[in-house]
Amino acid sequence: MMESPIAVDPQTDGQPDAPPVEVQAAQFQSLNAEAQSGDKDMKMDILLDLQLPVSIELGRTNMLIRDILDLQRGSVVEFEKLASEPVDILINGKKMAEGEVVVIEKHFGIRITNLVDAGERVRGLGK
Repeated sequence: MMESPIAVDPQTDGQPDAPPVEVQAAQFQSLNAEAQSGDKDMKMDILLDLQLPVSIELGRTNMLIRDILDLQRGSVVEFEKLASEPVDILINGKKMAEGEVVVIEKHFGIRITNLVDAGERVRGLGK
């Protein structure tokens, strides 16, 4: 014995005895410049609490292993940079600025004298 097919109304979600369902178009909030800039500020606030390693590079040099093993207290390591040249300020291992060494009371510090171009800084953080 073969049963006859039941007609299904698409608005009733395939249920033969279900009441009709009202369907309305979705309402979305319009996007404007203020909402977008507010989102950017919120995203930037999240980044402001991140910690990144900051290091100051006084200079570099290459040494033979035998010379490194001979180092002892009082040894002097000569860098390739001159004393008057600016030092590099590295953030997360990437050069972001240059500065000069200053002494404040008994502490060393760095006075920033030159920032790397903003575009270069952003590209440097992504690598």
